[in-house]
Amino acid sequence: MPLEPQPHGAKSFDQRVYAAVAQIPPGQLASYGQIAEAIGAWGCARQVGWALRRLPLPSPIPWHRVVNASGRISMTPSREGSDWIQRQLLLAEGIPVQPDGRLPLAQHRWRAAVATAWGATGHHHPPLQPPDGLAEPGPQAQPSPRQPAT
Repeated sequence: MPLEPQPHGAKSFDQRVYAAVAQIPPGQLASYGQIAEAIGAWGCARQVGWALRRLPLPSPIPWHRVVNASGRISMTPSREGSDWIQRQLLLAEGIPVQPDGRLPLAQHRWRAAVATAWGATGHHHPPLQPPDGLAEPGPQAQPSPRQPAT
């Protein structure tokens, strides 16, 4: 199936992932889901992982700073050794990694401003609005005082 043409200046999903990941400073971590949210692709954590997997190694993109939501390196044979490369790169940045791949994610979590992360998309994302009919009710009108009967 051919890809849809991108509007002039639009970035592909992978490019948006790489731009967001490039902002993670040394010694900090982000989850795949956090990157997905940062680029406006809610619920696309797995796709973020696949985009990072497509990077050639070595890469100037700090892919190794992105881990799963449980705060672990995803250790699997299908990674062909990149899980061990990730472990070594994180250790070199001073992030302790347990033998089973566990990391102190809460202590090292990247706290990017949403505006900064969204800037990686090349698009403006308006705030989400609830669907019609589900909006919170506004201030209630005060009933007028009853007029006494005459």
